[in-house]
Amino acid sequence: MAASSKNPQGRVLRTAYGSSYAEAFLVIAIITILVTRLYLALTGYPQVGGATLHIAHALYGGAAMMAALLIGWLFLGFGPRVLAVVVGGIGFGLLLDEIGKFVTKDNDYFYGPSAEIMYVLIVLVLVANRLIRIARPPTAAEYLANAAAIAADGLAGGIPPHRREAAARMLDEAQKLGSAPNAVAGIRMILDSAGHRDDRIESGKRFAVGLIPGFFRSPRWVPIVGWLMVLAAAVGVVFGVVQLVSGGVHVDTDDVRIEIDRMGITGGILFVSASITLLMALPAMIAVHRRDSLRALRTVRTAALIFTALNALANFATSGFGALPTLALGLFTMAVLSHHISMRTEESARSAEPPDSAIGRVVGHRFDTGHSHRKDDNVQDDEQNHEDHPDHQ
Repeated sequence: MAASSKNPQGRVLRTAYGSSYAEAFLVIAIITILVTRLYLALTGYPQVGGATLHIAHALYGGAAMMAALLIGWLFLGFGPRVLAVVVGGIGFGLLLDEIGKFVTKDNDYFYGPSAEIMYVLIVLVLVANRLIRIARPPTAAEYLANAAAIAADGLAGGIPPHRREAAARMLDEAQKLGSAPNAVAGIRMILDSAGHRDDRIESGKRFAVGLIPGFFRSPRWVPIVGWLMVLAAAVGVVFGVVQLVSGGVHVDTDDVRIEIDRMGITGGILFVSASITLLMALPAMIAVHRRDSLRALRTVRTAALIFTALNALANFATSGFGALPTLALGLFTMAVLSHHISMRTEESARSAEPPDSAIGRVVGHRFDTGHSHRKDDNVQDDEQNHEDHPDHQ
């Protein structure tokens, strides 16, 4: 392969850790919304500005997002980038919390569909983020540029061991894909000269995982949450079929009262969600039960994601923030499945993968594209693990 580090057709280059920053930004925004609503409810919705003015907290949100942009523009290094994500996420949450005021003529903060608007917007951003991640495999220019960015961060404040290793593997991949040897060698020199630092964020993640009670990390939760989701989806399909066939059922006797309204938009969303979930999760759970397949377990997790996202959309439309308990249960299901997929694929990697294939496993350098042409199930499972945890390196 000819040695070249050119960016083909002037493509926009993706950053290896950008998707993780985007997801963290949205998580911080969601937490900010919930904390803000709780604070206002507990304090009686106070207003800042006196008798004539009302300084909405959306203004503070805009100021925080401006500060995040300035931090990103003015400073180099990993630390300022993380600070920009945190400050920007808080600002976006404060702004989004007052969306009801922006879409109603009477500036109604308590506008009913506000929760649904927030939810749809966040889901759209997450979907766009995901599409960018899986659009195509990483190019030589992306491997090279991201390794150079990590090396530059190292000059600004040192590099944690796992990021140094990630950058080295990115350089290996860039060289295999045809990057100029002198460019690769130059970045290696910068990487080698960068100082060392401890990664407090990574240590914090491990500490947080350690705080989770062992009861919730037990593999016994996998069949419990999996089959409960299948059961819930089956019930949803039955209700949807009844709505479609009969246009609704109303039975009211001394002993039994059944009310199933005719299908509307919300009912249609719930029916589609339940149908897709059942078609995916039922055969996957059977496969998990019979042969403990990791691939089937990932299918169950995908079904849980679809079920949670679509159901939350419908529930937010009808119940507003009352839909949060249902959303929390869905997130718990996905967390259980993701944890056990991660644990098992890491064990598979340690026990089954040959040393020379480790280059293909670093999280950052694969950019979470999930592209794999290998047929070995263990190797595919290991590669997928890095899609599950885009920033564990």
